[in-house]
Formats: sequence, structure tokens, C-alpha cells
Amino acid sequence: MKPVYFVVGWCFFGLGAAGAVLPGLPTVPLMLVALWAFSKSSQRFHDWLYSHAVFGPPLQHWRDHRVIPVKAKILAVISMSASLGYMAFVADVGGWILVVTAAVMTAGAGFILSQPSRVRD
Repeated sequence: MKPVYFVVGWCFFGLGAAGAVLPGLPTVPLMLVALWAFSKSSQRFHDWLYSHAVFGPPLQHWRDHRVIPVKAKILAVISMSASLGYMAFVADVGGWILVVTAAVMTAGAGFILSQPSRVRD
């Protein structure tokens, strides 16, 4: 299974890296999946991602303190809202797809907003 986890890690790393520049595509959740997959396949790449200059600090904050900064929360909710608005008013998607997407995004936003924003003393 290690090769499968390794490929999954790189796929999610690629998606997460794309999410750093594409609106609507979350970076940290995808990097968390990559980090998990690397932990199952390659300690070297797990350590590399965890200590990465750009992607490492948010992963460390989440792993060590379960913290999502306010800026990340705002960006996530705005991105989800904009994506849902695009689906509702511009894209030609079925009503049931819109309802399911809205439900998943609402659950995701609820989880994000329920997490602490700062490390507790």
C-alpha cells in the first residue's frame, strides 16, 4: 500500500499547491491529506512537507494546536460563497447538485468556523 499512499500524497500536494493560487480550491485541507498520505508512505516526504517554508506553518498550527487563523477562515468562507454563487447564477448545474454542494459547503464552513482562531494560553 505504500506506493498507493505515496501517489495519493503527491496528487493531493499538487492540488494543494494549485489551491495556493486558484480561488475556491482549498490549500491546507489538501495539504493535510498529502501529509497524512506521506506519513503512511514516506517519512522523508512527510518531514519535508511538514517543515516546508510555505506550506509547513499552517500544517504545524493545525497539527499542534487545532487552530485555523481568522484570515484563513474568512478566505475559506468567501471562496465557498463565491463558488456556490457561480454555480447558482452562472454555471448550468442541476438543482440537486446545487443543493448537495450547498449542504457540503455549509458543513465545511461550520467546521472551519467552529475551530479556534488562536493558540490558547
